[in-house]
Amino acid sequence: MATSVTAPITAQPSKRWLQLILGVACMVAAANIQYAWTLFVPEIQKTFGWDRAAIQVAFTIFVVVQTWLTPIEGYFIDKYGPSRVVMFGGLMTGLAWVINSYATSLTGFYLGSVAGGIGVGCVYATCINNALKWFPDKRGLAVGLTAGGYGAGSALTILPIASMISQGSYAQAFFIFGLIQGSIIMLAAIGLRSPAKDQVTFSTKVLQSRRDYTLGEALRTPVFYVMLLMFTCTVTGGLMAVAQLGVIAQDLGVKEFQVNLYFFAMAALPFALMLDRIMNGISRPLFGYISDRIGREKTMFIAFSMEGIGIVALGYFGSNPWAFVILSGIVFLAWGEVYSLFSATAADTFGSKHIGKIYGVLYCAKGFAALFVPLGNILMQATGTWATVLYTVAIMDLFAAFLAVAVLRPMLKRHHVANGSVTPAGALAHA
Repeated sequence: MATSVTAPITAQPSKRWLQLILGVACMVAAANIQYAWTLFVPEIQKTFGWDRAAIQVAFTIFVVVQTWLTPIEGYFIDKYGPSRVVMFGGLMTGLAWVINSYATSLTGFYLGSVAGGIGVGCVYATCINNALKWFPDKRGLAVGLTAGGYGAGSALTILPIASMISQGSYAQAFFIFGLIQGSIIMLAAIGLRSPAKDQVTFSTKVLQSRRDYTLGEALRTPVFYVMLLMFTCTVTGGLMAVAQLGVIAQDLGVKEFQVNLYFFAMAALPFALMLDRIMNGISRPLFGYISDRIGREKTMFIAFSMEGIGIVALGYFGSNPWAFVILSGIVFLAWGEVYSLFSATAADTFGSKHIGKIYGVLYCAKGFAALFVPLGNILMQATGTWATVLYTVAIMDLFAAFLAVAVLRPMLKRHHVANGSVTPAGALAHA
């Protein structure tokens, strides 16, 4: 077991939990730009008659901008602190949906995606970074709760947004919810702060680096690129489902099917979307907490395997409305944890001082994965079935599960021995 170097927490425990609550609130308000997009795509296509793949380029632009600017945002977090960066992010998040409400061309929606990517990137990177710094002893849980706010936040507004869109007012939905979301983020940002050195303590159950790597040092380690490859493989399937779930439901013929639970009935697609957001939100703190107890790599193997099997089942049984709802929920339960596991693992591996920049570069994996979203439409059109797309991303998930235990786990042990965080005997005892 690694030797614990514990610094006492001199601040009131409630102070860091307040920081966590504020971060979660910001993430909840920022979530809809990504997770509600699938509701707007059919209406935009119906209104303007554009090709579906061309519309989905806006989603890809959003994700690429959000992820690939994260290293730059990490620089501003370190320089100006979390409050200013998140406040700017709230302004851009609200502006993005206002732009979409007035857009009458693909260029307009692409511009809205750029603004949204900048805004959500500032919010997401800062809140994750703050959770990692305040809770090194509970990194998996803290970052899981924070990322869970982003994953489950849209569950609160899926039904009102869907209702407003169904009434023929998708532009009004963009405008109203853009103002609401942007305002919430800016208000919560006022109270965000970074911890002092004497306000944190390390974990005694997970191997954690006692030295802080710079970005350049982290980029020179093999373990960084193994995590980048695994992150890209696992995030691709989830992004595909997020962006294309509404389209997949329509093509499988289950979109309008009424799922009757006796005490209420709802169309399969909005019901699946609501369930998926809940599962996505539960996934991040759940698997984060598990990883605090049994280790990151073992948890990755369990979750990635579950996701791969769930995606295969969705491709095979998805034309059944009940199976579509249940299996999409399983996929999101097993996918959402990538954002808590990889961020916590990065901080464990490289320290928290420069984690904003380091995880910012690692988070670019989401941008790489987003490039596959429009290709999903092309592959589906070429093969005539979504099963081909789903089976492809399932293989990527299962490959990442294999890497977690066969490659990443032994590599991390050697890494911690090399940086002096643990002796070879300690690494063996931890294994």
